[in-house]
Amino acid sequence: MNRPPFLFAFSATRFWGVVRKEFLQLKRDRVTFAMIIGIPVMLLILFGYAINMDPKRLKTMVVDADRSEFSRSFIVAMHNTDYFDFIRELNNETEGEAALARGDAQFVVNIPSDFSRRLVRGERPALLVIADATDPAAASNAIGAVTQLVGSVAWKDLGGSLARLNGSPPPFEVLVHRRYNPEGITQYNIVPGLMGIILTMTMVMMTGLAMTRERERGTMENLLATPVRPLEMMTGKIVPYIFIGLLQASIILLAAIVLFGVPFVGGIVELYGILLAYIAATLTVGITISSLARNQLQGVQMTFFFFLPNILISGFVFPFYGMPYWAQVIAHALPMTYFNRLVRGIMLKGNSWPDLWPDLWPLMAFTVILMGIALKFYRRTLD
Repeated sequence: MNRPPFLFAFSATRFWGVVRKEFLQLKRDRVTFAMIIGIPVMLLILFGYAINMDPKRLKTMVVDADRSEFSRSFIVAMHNTDYFDFIRELNNETEGEAALARGDAQFVVNIPSDFSRRLVRGERPALLVIADATDPAAASNAIGAVTQLVGSVAWKDLGGSLARLNGSPPPFEVLVHRRYNPEGITQYNIVPGLMGIILTMTMVMMTGLAMTRERERGTMENLLATPVRPLEMMTGKIVPYIFIGLLQASIILLAAIVLFGVPFVGGIVELYGILLAYIAATLTVGITISSLARNQLQGVQMTFFFFLPNILISGFVFPFYGMPYWAQVIAHALPMTYFNRLVRGIMLKGNSWPDLWPDLWPLMAFTVILMGIALKFYRRTLD
C-alpha cells in the first residue's frame, strides 16, 4: 500500500519538540499567560456578579411639603420595593432639579403641601416623581414599580370612613416626569458614550504601541542617546494624538446630532474641555502601557485588558447603579466612568462647569498619576 510521501517525512520527535517549545514560550511570556487566565476569570466575575439589568436601591431624594401619614406611607412603600434608596430630604423642587442635573439622585419625589387635605376630600390629588431617564434601562423598572403602588397604599391607609375613597379611579395618582430623555430613546444614551469607547480604543492603542515600536525598530537607543528628557519625550509623543482624538470626537458628535438626532443642550466649550481632559487621560494610559510592554504584542494585550472593563462596567451599556458596590468602586478607577457622566450631562442635561467639576477633577488626577507611573518606568529604561 502506497502512503503519501509527507507521512514518511513526519517525525513525532520533531513534532513534540515544537510543542514543547511553544509551551516554554508561553511560560516565559507572563503577559500572554495572564491574558489566558485573566480574561475568562474577569468576564465570569463581571457577567456573573457585577452586571445587572434590573438595578435596585437607586438614589432618591424627597420634597415632602405635606408631612402627613399618607405621604410617609407612600415613601415607605417606595422604599419597600427595593428600587429606591432615600438618601436625603430636600427643601424645594429647585434643589431636586439641581441634584438630578449633577447626578446626585436618580429620582426626586415631590409631595405637595395640600396632598392629604385634597385626598380626604376625594379630589384625587397627584404627587410628582421626577426621574433621570438618560439611561432608559436603569429607570424603566423602577418607574413601573412606583406606578403600581397607588392601590396598595390606598388600601392600607384609607380605612373606616375613608374606605369610600377606595375604588376606581384610585384616590390619588402618581405623575412621572422622565427628564432628559422622556421618550426613552436608547441612542440618546448610547451614542454620546460611544464617543468615549472609540477614543479609548484608538488613543490607548496608538500610544500603547508608540515606544514599543521604537524598541522593535531599533530606534529607541538613538532616542535615549539624545538630550531629550522623559517628560519631553512622552508629551511630544502625545500631542499629535490629541488632534487626532479631537477630530474623531468631532466626527462622532456630528453624526450623533445629524444621523441619530441626539439633543445638544449644553455648551460646545464645555464639551471640548472635557474631551481634552479625557483624551489626555486615555493617552497617558497608552504611554504607561508603552513603557511597561516589551513588544507590540504585549502592548495590544494590555490595551485589550484595559479596554474590556471600560465597556462593561463604566455605565456605557449596562446600568451603573445596577452593579454591586465593589464593582462601582472598581469602575470609579476607570476614566470612562466619569466621561460617560460628563458627556451625557452636557449633551442631554445642559450641565455647566460647576455641575461638571465633581466628575472632571478625577479625570485630571488620573492623568497626573498615570503620567508619573509612565515617567518612573521610562527612567528605568535609561539604566
